[in-house]
Amino acid sequence: MVGLPSEAITVPTTAATRRVLVAGVGYTNLRDLSFGPHLVERLRSGVWPPGVDVEDLSAGAIHVLHALQASPPYAAAILVAGIRRGDPPGTVRRSHWMHPPRPTEEVQERIGEALTGIISLDTLLTVLDHFGALPDDTLVIEVEPRDEGWGAELSPPVEAAVSQVDRFVREAVAEALA
Repeated sequence: MVGLPSEAITVPTTAATRRVLVAGVGYTNLRDLSFGPHLVERLRSGVWPPGVDVEDLSAGAIHVLHALQASPPYAAAILVAGIRRGDPPGTVRRSHWMHPPRPTEEVQERIGEALTGIISLDTLLTVLDHFGALPDDTLVIEVEPRDEGWGAELSPPVEAAVSQVDRFVREAVAEALA
């Protein structure tokens, strides 16, 4: 448990239990850019095996870094967000984080973004990876947004991707715990 929102689910673990972090990242109430927090809300309504923490990591990269450094390490992480990359709306992308080295200037720029309140999956990945807070086994799932305006609902093509991403997350958790 990284100790972020007070409503986060606490799952007791044992020494033999692998810890897996399932996390959403994004702004609340920015339609499709809220995909990560939206999915976390959905996933929290389910039952998860011991050792699986479902968290909203939208509190900012520096806060998340400190919380992860203060908790026992995770064996695996699955991070989900709505991210514009130029694909058709609702496109789901999955990739294993390759822990690429980043120039110091880029890390400093991302830390600056985090300190000014920017919530971004790219910023979070860069900051956490630079400080060694990400497990080697990190899966990133992104959904291409259509609508980025103010509002709580996802657009139809992004809403259609929710069940696919839910399935991908559950498969990744099962694999990480195997």
